[in-house]
Amino acid sequence: MSPTVVSAARAPRAPKPFYASFGFQVLAAMVIGLILGYIARQMGPDAAGGANWLVQTLSTVGSAFVSLLRALVPVLVFTAIVASIANLRELQNAAKLVWQTLLWFAITALIAVAIGIALGLIIQPGLNTAVAETAARAPSSSGSWLDFLKGLIPANIFGLQASTRVTDSGATTSLNFNVLQILVVSIVVGIAALKVGPAADPFLAFNRSFLKIVHKILWWVIRLTPIGTIGLLGNAVAVYGWDALAQLGWYSAAIYIGLALVLFVVYPVLLQAHGLNPIRYFQSAWPAIQLAFVSRSSIGTLPVTERITEKNLGVPREYAAFAVPLGATTKMDGCAAIYPAISAIFVAQFFGVPLGIEHYLLIAFVSVIGSSATAGLTGATVMLTLTLSTLGLPLEGVGLLLAVDPILDMGRTAVNVAGQALIPTIVAKRQGILDQSVYDAGESIDSLDTADAVPAE
Repeated sequence: MSPTVVSAARAPRAPKPFYASFGFQVLAAMVIGLILGYIARQMGPDAAGGANWLVQTLSTVGSAFVSLLRALVPVLVFTAIVASIANLRELQNAAKLVWQTLLWFAITALIAVAIGIALGLIIQPGLNTAVAETAARAPSSSGSWLDFLKGLIPANIFGLQASTRVTDSGATTSLNFNVLQILVVSIVVGIAALKVGPAADPFLAFNRSFLKIVHKILWWVIRLTPIGTIGLLGNAVAVYGWDALAQLGWYSAAIYIGLALVLFVVYPVLLQAHGLNPIRYFQSAWPAIQLAFVSRSSIGTLPVTERITEKNLGVPREYAAFAVPLGATTKMDGCAAIYPAISAIFVAQFFGVPLGIEHYLLIAFVSVIGSSATAGLTGATVMLTLTLSTLGLPLEGVGLLLAVDPILDMGRTAVNVAGQALIPTIVAKRQGILDQSVYDAGESIDSLDTADAVPAE
């Protein structure tokens, strides 16, 4: 290679104008989404009493973007997990990495649930509420420990589940994927490929090539984030608004105070304790946190979370490709720790059910162990019903909280995703495999061009 070519290859990139920044585009999209959502809400229903044209447009744009992200998740999880297991043999102490990851999942969940219990006892949201008892009703779906165990067993190799919904207009059948089951299948296939030996090399080579293709498509979808943000946030404001917060003000405040403490106090303290600059972490992880807030989907945000964990935070690809999908199904400090703790205390206070120390220990146990039960089901509502049923509290209390659930879910999911990127970073640092130079650069997704969408060998 000639010196001229080398110098050109190493030449620094010209800085982008501020309006071309991915972060600026997402922030601008959030503002536009809020404005359009407010306008759509003020417009009211159409002549037929249904959603007006602006609400329908925002809903279509937002749901289409999430669908694009979710469409990539099954193949991304499978190819990434299989590739990462094949590559884990290149890392020292692979087993220790797995156990350290699970341990820190539990540690941060325990801290989060302790904060939730403390806030529930201090703020007493169940005694300071204007919601009527007539709003109490049992949820349409609930969670149990049996659901958790059944969710671990793949119903089929693709992790697909079919559901039929019967309405006045007829029956509609839809297919959904169970990420936890896909994770189990991927781990089994990856381990089997290692056991087979050289005969599996063609399969592993194909899997690596397929993963590169998925990453390229993923990058194209990521660039649509500002457009998706307008639709998602605008639709949330138009449909739900903020009116319901008035009746459940103290409850909502307790949830968001807890989420803020975890995100902006606990996580920075853990990073600082491991010699990592918290500001650099937020600079790098903010694109995924933003997307999680507006999309309300840890699974939908998974491709972005994995990308920033590897490219921006300096976690090795072989480890990030395993830890981040695992976290997206089991690491939920917002949905499975803060939320069920405060909500369970709210329900107990509302119905006048006294709780003892054994009940608070049960809340902590469910939050640390039971978060995986939400992976194949319907998220935070299932986690809440699992907690209430374990404590023997009335499931009708769930109906009291549904009015503000979409508003709270934005904050919960943002904290979930922040934790899903945090733990691999901390574990990689503790094991000495974190690329400190990448982490210290504090680069955002703006520093990545389309060529970076395909990982190097």
